[in-house]
Amino acid sequence: MKLAFSTLGVPGLPIPDVLRLAVAHGYHGVELRAHPEEPVHPGIDLSRRADVAAEFKAAGVEILGLAGYARVAAPGEDGPVLEQIRELLELARDLGAPFIRVFPGGGTEQSPEEADATAARRLGTAAEYAADLGVRILLETHDSHRTGADAIRVLGLVGHPRVGALWDVMHTWLGGEQPGSTYVALSPYLGYVQVKDIASADDTTPLPLGSGVLPLTECVELLSREGWDGWLCWEYEKRWYDAAAPLEGLLGAGREHLSRLLNESA
Repeated sequence: MKLAFSTLGVPGLPIPDVLRLAVAHGYHGVELRAHPEEPVHPGIDLSRRADVAAEFKAAGVEILGLAGYARVAAPGEDGPVLEQIRELLELARDLGAPFIRVFPGGGTEQSPEEADATAARRLGTAAEYAADLGVRILLETHDSHRTGADAIRVLGLVGHPRVGALWDVMHTWLGGEQPGSTYVALSPYLGYVQVKDIASADDTTPLPLGSGVLPLTECVELLSREGWDGWLCWEYEKRWYDAAAPLEGLLGAGREHLSRLLNESA
């Protein structure tokens, strides 16, 4: 498996500094948070996109994916959501990123069936554009669809190879789902896995990997046992937690912890 970290842990950091951290600490790739607060987002022009792609290539670091904020199950018209996805797909194509991330975002005013149908309709439409651009759309286990069982209801309706799943281990755990059940649900669709650690279900402040309650050992052992050979991406949500320790000082130990889990599972 390859290891990456998300720029959500180093909000606003210039790309050269992100790459310096990745190289210094032995990460193979980076997940870029695609938001106007960040250096890379759909509003940057073609010249800047080419520069970013060249910077990553020169550093020997891969752009794992773009973490966008389209909410595919949200109430409302399809048009604005599809436009968000289209812009993110084009950015991913220009940067050479294989994946984009979308959220479910279903509303409480909808029934689960309505939210599933809305998400599947939008993802099915966007899948054709994704196929043309050579990028894959990943639905993250999050908010209204936080477990694998929730996500599979949508993915099963879409049934397109360009639409898959992003397994966020915190959300499936918070949803009460065991890693084995998540894997069974998502394995036919799995793009990559977001790892993290927290103190408890009531305190989701990010912690160094291995120092919290999330079943990281079990997840890595399961993925290794099943022969899954994708990406583990550390999503350290510093952006939302001012009190959290800076990620820069944790990256080396985090990579060592994941490498140790992988070696123990081999």
